[in-house]
Amino acid sequence: MSDYGHDLVFGSFTTPGADDPERTVGLAVLAEQVGLDLVTFQDHPYQPKFLDTWTLLSYVAARTTRVHLSANVTNLPLRPPAVLARSVASLDLLSGGRVALGLGAGAFWEAIEAMGGRQLTPGQGVRALEEAVEVIRQVWDTAARGGVRVDGEFHRVVGAKRGPAPAHAVPIWLGAYKPRMLALTGRRADGWLPSLGYLQPGDLGKGNAIIDDAARQADRSPADIRRLLNISGQFAPVGRGPLDGPPQQWVRELAELALGEGVSTFILGSDDPDDLRRFAGEVAPAVRELVAAERDRGTAPTRTPVSESAPVVAEPARVTRPSVTGGAFAVVPTPDDGRRRSGRRAWDESTRPSGPAPDPRRTYTPHEQATGQHLVQVHDALRAELTQIHDLIEQVAAGEIDAGTARSHINTMTMRQNRWTLGAYCESYCRIVTTHHTIEDQSLFPRLRQRDPRLKPVVDRLEQEHHVIHDLLEGVDRALVTYVGAPDGLAELRAAVDLLSDALLSHLSYEERELVEPLARLGIN
Repeated sequence: MSDYGHDLVFGSFTTPGADDPERTVGLAVLAEQVGLDLVTFQDHPYQPKFLDTWTLLSYVAARTTRVHLSANVTNLPLRPPAVLARSVASLDLLSGGRVALGLGAGAFWEAIEAMGGRQLTPGQGVRALEEAVEVIRQVWDTAARGGVRVDGEFHRVVGAKRGPAPAHAVPIWLGAYKPRMLALTGRRADGWLPSLGYLQPGDLGKGNAIIDDAARQADRSPADIRRLLNISGQFAPVGRGPLDGPPQQWVRELAELALGEGVSTFILGSDDPDDLRRFAGEVAPAVRELVAAERDRGTAPTRTPVSESAPVVAEPARVTRPSVTGGAFAVVPTPDDGRRRSGRRAWDESTRPSGPAPDPRRTYTPHEQATGQHLVQVHDALRAELTQIHDLIEQVAAGEIDAGTARSHINTMTMRQNRWTLGAYCESYCRIVTTHHTIEDQSLFPRLRQRDPRLKPVVDRLEQEHHVIHDLLEGVDRALVTYVGAPDGLAELRAAVDLLSDALLSHLSYEERELVEPLARLGIN
């Protein structure tokens, strides 16, 4: 049983298909929008149906701002290590320190040889990879004196100038399965990146033991090596097998892998947008919460401290809100600042009903308050998407993207996919808010009405506003369509977005004001 205490990271493993390049890039952009930390692509330069992975990574880096990027894993036999080192460092500098380097010794040797590469035996592949890691690290080490010098059996670099240095300490992750590769991971790498589908029961534990022993022999701590895992599966109403079932089953199984096998990065192999949304919105937050709770109980080591140069993928930027403790109700609804962009009003705010006042003598457990806090966090994600919409419109206005591309981005957003209708919106909403539990056969509003009839006027009003917001989103979409054929329609487009912004921000504040306390008081989990 191992838990190395690393922060948890969640990512995507997308097929770099060349048949629909915009969809491939769109999936990467969606991964960032829904809150994943990492986007990866396989690297098979001999595959004509795939986009070149390093070209794709560069393009995706320019289309994103936060998510980290990596090949999963780089095909070393067709990418000379000195050139690869400069490619990685350059992209890391251009992307603001968002690149990791996954490396593999090679596979599909006939295809590699057909592309001009050299076919190697397994033992030769391991030795070539170790030489390559040395070359790459020397190229990046601009503080050392003299040129890069590696006089290896497979890679020979004699005096090449060092640099550029990457923007951050780029981690090197090795795709390893056999003992020699695992030992190399422990000696020289920053992470172990296998695929769960290629492992037999017990292989994770055996691999960790080899890596840990090799790390200690090299005077390294086993905790220096992050354990990553490519996973795949299906979301289903009932459990049918490992990672084949409802989100709460995924949560339980991934938490067991984190606490029992030391896996701290889970990379989902799927080209289905809905899978990415559920993985990011329902699975990842709940796994983080469950693992943190187990660590706090002392059943696992505390989180490994992260220094500036630690080779980890940063978690996504999120709104910082204080945690709650037992006692008085401490979840603070986001206030409506009263500022409005539009001269129009989606509704009369003065007619909004209010629910019953909280009992000032009542106390609340942290568990009860967590539901309201999750509601605020869900709303924060929607507020972040609203900021993205404004940014997209400004990019359209500046001519940086066209209206069709903006529509494509907006249509992948959570607020657009939920459609703000009672059934679809509330069920998706509740799955996110409750994280550990699924209540797909029930929705939030009927439960609130049932538990406290005094909330019925508030719930009815919120339901009405959901439909209005849906119509306002349709209005933004229509304005984008109009703008395609009439570029002078920018004022109409901005007006539609401003009205949506006013309505959404006002609605979210109203909903938090009226619901965060009842959710705790009524025990709706």
